[in-house]
Amino acid sequence: MNGQQQGGALADWAVPPELAADIAGRFIVETVAAAGVAGVVVGLSGGIDSAVSAALAARVLGAPRVLAIFLPYETSAPTSLTDARAVAEALGVRLETLEITPIVDAFLQRIPNAGRVRRGNVMARVRMTVLYDLSAREKALVLGTGNRSEILLGYTTLHGDAACGLNPLGSLYKTEVRRLAAFLGLPKAVLHKPPSADLWVGQADEDELGFTYAEVDSLLHCMVDEGLGARQLAALGFAPSLVEKVRARVKATAFKRRLPPVAPLPGRASPEDTNLP
Repeated sequence: MNGQQQGGALADWAVPPELAADIAGRFIVETVAAAGVAGVVVGLSGGIDSAVSAALAARVLGAPRVLAIFLPYETSAPTSLTDARAVAEALGVRLETLEITPIVDAFLQRIPNAGRVRRGNVMARVRMTVLYDLSAREKALVLGTGNRSEILLGYTTLHGDAACGLNPLGSLYKTEVRRLAAFLGLPKAVLHKPPSADLWVGQADEDELGFTYAEVDSLLHCMVDEGLGARQLAALGFAPSLVEKVRARVKATAFKRRLPPVAPLPGRASPEDTNLP
């Protein structure tokens, strides 16, 4: 199939990991320098995305300028801490642990009937609140960990894992992040770990989405990056049902990829469009 990954081979559209590492590294250095801060703070979950972001930062800034934070809830998988520690040790970065259960439960007791998605969103936003507080303490930027697949699919929590001061992975699809993780020499336990936000017991990203990242990344590239329509995608072998499901999801979650809309007034540029001479 044109442009898709076969047998684990690198897709013809994929960014080579060495190039991705160089571009992301320069981006981190330039962004941190422009902000005039000491370094970065990153939430290290034990998953592959946060591990890659931390590794990229340690590679270009030096390990002393990267602070990793593990923020478990009482239902977090025990392997999450084990894997976060393995990554921190491999990179030589500082690792602090702050249990968020008391903070989260203080709020969740007010909404005892909330479903697991609402509860998960509270956890994600509490984690980001902690990260931003520690970034103020460290005079550092919060390092983002979201990949392009999650961003396009809206598989993020606004003001939670979607919030950050800079994101070196936002243009890389999940399958590209996996390649980059191997290139950076991250621990094998992280490389082969099923994707999960670890917000409740047994959570798995691909189960929730209804498709695998290997399936959807090529489709997203063809649909978004190449701008191919339904007929062209069908000719490439993509199932129409998957195309429609993914297209609907990308459209429905567009608001997550934009700043909040501001009511316009005559003669006043939108705040995000303001350019000073």
